[in-house]
Amino acid sequence: MSQTAGTSQPTFPQLELSRRELIAGAVVTGVATTFPLPGGEVLADPPRQAGREHGSLSVQLNVNGKRLDLKIDPRATLLDTLRETLGLTGTKKGCDHGHCGACTVHIGGRRVLACLTLTAAVGTEPITTIEGLADG
Repeated sequence: MSQTAGTSQPTFPQLELSRRELIAGAVVTGVATTFPLPGGEVLADPPRQAGREHGSLSVQLNVNGKRLDLKIDPRATLLDTLRETLGLTGTKKGCDHGHCGACTVHIGGRRVLACLTLTAAVGTEPITTIEGLADG
């Protein structure tokens, strides 16, 4: 980087590179970093922790008075587990940020926003959904 006399603007050297060459270089770099070279090492699977199998976590839930043994993604929210895994669609997905309250359930007698609660964090406390209130 150099400056010309009398100006405060720096000047940069010009690269003699066409747009086509730039894009081709970016594609080659992307492919080279994505795919291993022939004969390259393959990383071994990380060691499995107790209770986990291929990224899943074994949990026991007490939902609406029923004891359930599930294998879930450790990152799954209680809302997604209730709706997608258990088919309890009474708990609604509204804003998915905890602002609207459409996902409210009772855990151990307390109101909790299911969209902000990880399923793995619930433990064995009793969960009551709107379906559980309707049955009781």
